[in-house]
Amino acid sequence: MFLARVEGSVVATKKDPAMSGRKLLLLRPQLVDEKDPTKFRPGTNTIVAVDTVGAGLGELVLFCQGSSARLAPSLKDAPVDAVIIGIVDTVDVLGQQVYSARQ
Repeated sequence: MFLARVEGSVVATKKDPAMSGRKLLLLRPQLVDEKDPTKFRPGTNTIVAVDTVGAGLGELVLFCQGSSARLAPSLKDAPVDAVIIGIVDTVDVLGQQVYSARQ
């Protein structure tokens, strides 16, 4: 599993039938900064993921990739490589809270 920030959405009117009705979100992975482990730094890549939990713009989410993505409910036969599986409430690093959804 990985952490990412929702940066946008993707709309594709023509797609594989197994993807019909699925919300696609654009994610930017978030990494713990090596210089200051109490902060995140954005990854350099972006990922398109299927949203299974109702995530929104700007939220910090948990996502998984690869064969694990198809283990999410109703995605067994869908051609997906990334899926959002949770909306993050808090993150603690080295005993310090570095993220809270309430802030």
